[in-house]
Amino acid sequence: MYAPGDVRVEDRPDPRIEQPTDAIIRLAATCVCGSDLWPYRGTDQLDGPAPMGHEYVGVVEEIGSQVKNVKPGDFVIGSFFASDNTCEICQAGYQSRCIHAELIGAIGTQAERARIPLADGTLVATPAMPDPDLIPSLLAASDVLGTGWFAAVAAAVKPGKTVAVVGDGAVGLLGVLAAKQLGAERIIAMSRHESRQQLARTFGATDIVTERGDDGVAIIKELTGGYGAHSVIEAVGTQESMMQAIRATRPGGHVGYVGVSHNVTLPGEELFFSGVHLHGGPAPVRRYLPELIDLIWQRQIEPGKVFDLRLPLADAADAYRAMDQRQAIKALLQP
Repeated sequence: MYAPGDVRVEDRPDPRIEQPTDAIIRLAATCVCGSDLWPYRGTDQLDGPAPMGHEYVGVVEEIGSQVKNVKPGDFVIGSFFASDNTCEICQAGYQSRCIHAELIGAIGTQAERARIPLADGTLVATPAMPDPDLIPSLLAASDVLGTGWFAAVAAAVKPGKTVAVVGDGAVGLLGVLAAKQLGAERIIAMSRHESRQQLARTFGATDIVTERGDDGVAIIKELTGGYGAHSVIEAVGTQESMMQAIRATRPGGHVGYVGVSHNVTLPGEELFFSGVHLHGGPAPVRRYLPELIDLIWQRQIEPGKVFDLRLPLADAADAYRAMDQRQAIKALLQP
């Protein structure tokens, strides 16, 4: 990405092993993330030209001398943060805050090949080479599914409870799927877009609320006997979405926030008297990868349905444009 709205596909040198803990993978699929749209729209500062992409699945081609857990020929999925998976923070389940964490987006996986640091702690191999139809779902596990899953866990989703989901992008929709898998009895998806509403229902939503802000909060209160939801997933990252999530949560309830925060300020007094739990941040996707890969491999879930546009990597600019204009929920790119 050279500048807002300016995405180009260029030939670049092949990646090489730089550290003995690195692996080189040949991408089978990658995609555009909703967070990639922040610099595309000029909201985030961009020091271009910058490599893009942090979601990836592919085949290991080469490994450094210290890599033991994956080998050439393995089909692997990794998180958008590289992590050693051995430090105390990783062992507590927060690999995205590993003391040695590296942001994959700085390397860029919207590419044919990529260097993955800390390969032993970052990459998880599938049981065998996957069927082609599983690749979109496995790709979703590298970020949006893992992020939606973490949001549901952070929101303390439990069997028999009511969950509200603020945000109808890929993360919010897969938060619906996660809430369903975790046993929620009622799942309220907040969406104004018919195609996204339909997918939310496919993933397990029982109710749709089209209103936003305080109007949306009022509807959720009405649907829950005046109490608010037990659990609320915040998957946008704006001031409005965060306050909508907090206000839609009943006292004692939980908000799981995973939308990348942009100029969000929490009013201390309101938060103090709300009595809600807040937990979130960059999702530790690596924590969930073994479980999510197994669910996908056994065909118990199909998160790849969020990809409603598939294009060759050479058409990446069209993928960004389609997502920016909300003509696509999420665009998959195939090198």
